[in-house]
Amino acid sequence: MLNTLLITGTDTEAGKTVLTTALAAYFQKYYPHRSLGIMKPIQSGEGDRELYQSLFTLEQSPEEITPLYFKAPLAPPIAAAKENRFVDLGTVWKALLDLQKRRDFVLVEALGGLGSPVTDELTVADLAGEWRLPTLLVVPVRLGAIAQAVANVALAREKKINLQGIVLNCTQSRTEAEIADLTPPDLIRSFTYIPVLGCLPYLENPTDLDQLAQIASNLDWETLGL
Repeated sequence: MLNTLLITGTDTEAGKTVLTTALAAYFQKYYPHRSLGIMKPIQSGEGDRELYQSLFTLEQSPEEITPLYFKAPLAPPIAAAKENRFVDLGTVWKALLDLQKRRDFVLVEALGGLGSPVTDELTVADLAGEWRLPTLLVVPVRLGAIAQAVANVALAREKKINLQGIVLNCTQSRTEAEIADLTPPDLIRSFTYIPVLGCLPYLENPTDLDQLAQIASNLDWETLGL
């Protein structure tokens, strides 16, 4: 059984946070006897860490959720340079190992997209591959999504990422016909050879934990081995 999942996307605002919160809500609702940890390894500016603290009782300090925090909402190497600091991945790796030891299941939300820079030399894809993290790729439902999915899966294969599946996400209200036209699961699957686990609907209130748990329950958990 998987005990860690990295949530990444094709780009910024793809829907990583919605999927992460949905999975967390599902886990806490249906597996209350198992302990959950959430990590946003690197964060630039306010956002996800604060959201997780407000939604979930995690018994994690801010530093345990986000080992590296920078004030400017920019790519980490740029944000770090503005503070005369550097991106210390050793700190992140140690924090992740510690959290994995203490929790039954850990959700790790990556920054930006799979190709986003983490340091001056490494991207999210590099870390996902080198750290051997089982990974989900979030693809937003919009024109060009098929090409983005194909390109990101190619990058994942180049970096030897353990890509478990693709999750589609509606960043705006979409009909079933629009979803089928813009992100046909069978076509994406035929080009990428990666299972499409489902589609997250657009949420007016992405902080409703019952609703989040419900949409997560519609994903193909058997493919994930959960």
